[in-house]
Amino acid sequence: MKDFLYGEKLKIGLIYPCGGWVMEPEFYDMSPVGVSTYTTRVLLDNVNENELTKVGDRAIRATKLLCKAPVDIVALGCTSGSFIGGAKYDEELIKKMEKASEGVPCLTTSSAVVAALKNLNIKKVALATPYTNDVNMRCKIFLEEYGFEITNICGLGLTNDSEIDRQKLEVIYKLAKDADTTDAEAVAILCTGVRSIPILQDLETDLGKPVISAVQATFWHCLCMAGVKEKISGYGSLLESI
Repeated sequence: MKDFLYGEKLKIGLIYPCGGWVMEPEFYDMSPVGVSTYTTRVLLDNVNENELTKVGDRAIRATKLLCKAPVDIVALGCTSGSFIGGAKYDEELIKKMEKASEGVPCLTTSSAVVAALKNLNIKKVALATPYTNDVNMRCKIFLEEYGFEITNICGLGLTNDSEIDRQKLEVIYKLAKDADTTDAEAVAILCTGVRSIPILQDLETDLGKPVISAVQATFWHCLCMAGVKEKISGYGSLLESI
């Protein structure tokens, strides 16, 4: 019998909104042998501007707790909770998380999406989200601050975490196709409460361009920042680019 330790290659510390139940299983599905995920939760009552601005401070406290595990990297798995205050807000949040972690590298889903788009040399992107218009506009402003052109946004107008998580894959597939435009170089499915991993490969084939998701980008960025160079097939071109 060969002995081994869980997380021999990488132990990911994940901070996730309390009502979500999508991100962890999708991380597990993508994980190669030797990569493990350990989660703590933060309160998020509704996905609206007022509640989202509270996520950052809660994530800082959660980081300190999570690093007792110990983990190799910490990811705030909340897209809107990290882009809500703009680029500078997200960058400062990461710095505060890293101070709380006492040196463990930290990232947010929003910073991961930016890194993923840059890795694929994407300048123009269409967005598919479950969000309301006001939250979508915050997302647009955030990405524009990094120089991306948003060709289109399609949202479902949802604010309840559980309702977002329950959306059928066929709904998300159609949302991504509706969001796509001829001038978009990629489509991004945003929100870590949206199921997407099972349909990314088919969407890329259907649309003829890269399709990234918030969960996929976060997982990819964890691997890259930790120096885990293991190409993963079946979940889109981003993970195959490692």
